[in-house]
Amino acid sequence: MDFNMKKLASDAGIFFTRAVQFTEEKFGQAEKTELDAHFENLLARADSTKNWTEKILRQTEVLLQPNPSARVEEFLYEKLDRKVPSRVTNGELLAQYMADAASELGPTTPYGKTLIKVAEAEKQLGAAERDFIHTASISFLTPLRNFLEGDWKTISKERRLLQNRRLDLDACKARLKKAKAAEAKATCEGDTVPDFQETRPRNYILSASASALWNDEVDKAEQELRVAQTEFDRQAEVTRLLLEGISSTHVNHLRCLHEFVKSQTTYYAQCYRHMLDLQKQLGSSQGAIFPGTFVGTTEPASPPLSSTSPTTTAATMPVVPSVASLAPPGEASLCLEEVAPPASGTRKARVLYDYEAADSSELALLADELITVYSLPGMDPDWLIGERGNKKGKVPVTYLELLS
Repeated sequence: MDFNMKKLASDAGIFFTRAVQFTEEKFGQAEKTELDAHFENLLARADSTKNWTEKILRQTEVLLQPNPSARVEEFLYEKLDRKVPSRVTNGELLAQYMADAASELGPTTPYGKTLIKVAEAEKQLGAAERDFIHTASISFLTPLRNFLEGDWKTISKERRLLQNRRLDLDACKARLKKAKAAEAKATCEGDTVPDFQETRPRNYILSASASALWNDEVDKAEQELRVAQTEFDRQAEVTRLLLEGISSTHVNHLRCLHEFVKSQTTYYAQCYRHMLDLQKQLGSSQGAIFPGTFVGTTEPASPPLSSTSPTTTAATMPVVPSVASLAPPGEASLCLEEVAPPASGTRKARVLYDYEAADSSELALLADELITVYSLPGMDPDWLIGERGNKKGKVPVTYLELLS
C-alpha cells in the first residue's frame, strides 16, 4: 500500500495547528473570529429544530408502538435493511382469544354469541390500528427521519468544515501578528548604527539579515491569511445557505403534521363507528337475553353521546341518533307532554346519580330520588320516559335502578 508521506505530514501539521489554536482560544490566549448575529441565530434555530424533531420522532414512535422491545427489533431490521415482519396488534390478539373462548365455551350460548360479536369488533379495531400505524409511519415518521439522517448530517458536516476553516483563519492571523512583531523588533535593532571599534561588528549584519528574513515571513503569512480568509468566506456562505433551508424544512414538517392529524382523525373515527355498531348489537341482544329487566351500573356512566355538544362532535364524529330519529314517523312529532303512560308496564326506579338534562325533552335527575318510568314502542333501549309529579322527559337507563 502506497502512502503519500508528504501529504500525511501536511495533514498532521494542519491538525496540530488547529488543536493549538483551539486550546489557546479555550484558555483565552488567542483571538477568535466571531460570526455575525444573523448567522448565530440561524445556528440556534437549526439546533433547536434538530433537538425537537428528535424528541417528536421518538415520542411518536412510542405512541405507535408502546412496546420498547418491539421498537428495538424494528430498529435493527431497519439498520440491517431487512423487511420488518408483520406484527399482530393487541386488538387482533384479543379478538383471537375471544373467538377461541367462544368456540370452546359454546358459540350458541348467549355468552359465546356476545364473545363472537366483540371479537369481530376488536378485530376491526386492530385492523384500523394497523392502517393508522402504516399511514403515520409513511407520512410523518419517514420525513422526520429523512431530515435527521440526510439534511442534518449535511449541515453538521459543513458546520464542522466551517469550524476548521475558522481555526485556520485565526491561526494565520496569529502567525501574521507574531511575524510583524518580530519584524518590527529586528528592524529596530538593524537601524542602530554599528560601532566598528567593537570586537564583534557582525551583530549589525546579523540583525539586518534577520530583518530581511522576517520581512519574507510576513509576506508569506499575509498570503496564507488571504487564502484562509477566502476559504472561510466561501464555507460560511455554503453553511449559511444550508441553514436558511431550515425554513423549507419547517414547511415540509408542517405538511407532514397535517397528514398525521388527518390519519389520526380517520383512525379514531373508524374506532368510534366500530364501537357504536357493537354497542347497538349488544343493546338489541340484551333485551332478548334479559327481557323486562335492566342492569344498573356501579360506576357513574358517561353522559349519552346524543347529549354531546354539537360543536364538539359535528366536525369529526357522527352523532348518535336521538329518540325522535329512531321512533316511527308518526311519533317523531309527538310532544312528550301529550304521551300518556301505558296502562301496564310502568315501573318505579331509583336514581343512582345526578343527571343534568341536555335539553327540554330530557328530565333532570337527583341521586336517590324515586321516579316512574316506562318505555314507548320504537324507543332507543338506552332511554326511558320518566315522570316526577307533573314533569315528564327522557332519562338514561344507566342512571336508574329499577325497583318493580
